[in-house]
Amino acid sequence: MAKNDGRVLAQNRRASHDYFIEETFEAGIVLQGTEIKSVRKGSVNFKDAFARVENGEVFLHNMHISPYEQGNRYNHDPLRTRKLLLHKKEISKLLGKSKETGYAIIPLKMYIKNGYAKVLIGLAKGKKNYDKRETLKRKTAQREIEKAFRERQKM
Repeated sequence: MAKNDGRVLAQNRRASHDYFIEETFEAGIVLQGTEIKSVRKGSVNFKDAFARVENGEVFLHNMHISPYEQGNRYNHDPLRTRKLLLHKKEISKLLGKSKETGYAIIPLKMYIKNGYAKVLIGLAKGKKNYDKRETLKRKTAQREIEKAFRERQKM
């Protein structure tokens, strides 16, 4: 088992707040040169990142991978478009759903699996403001129930 195997390197915490995640897919990601060293270090930012199907391939846009400090002239462009590796059936499913109004393909988290960098992408439908408030109320109520349960267990 390789070092850092199974460890989540970056996570998109805003995704569950802004979207209803309907389906998830695990995708490989094509990286250049020193990008994998920055990814293993955890220098990844998903803010404003999204995926798009173009010409039968899936590309990840606006994901920031910081340049590697010891990379000097071999460093990469931090915001370059990166290709995601998926099966043809998965791509066609994503293409069909993402063309519907309100759907987006967003990255949820990045991790290392068997020595390869993987991105968990989700097929997501945008939440309205009242949905976000309802989710927040539900989370708060659940937190209070758990707190009361813990207090009762102590007695």
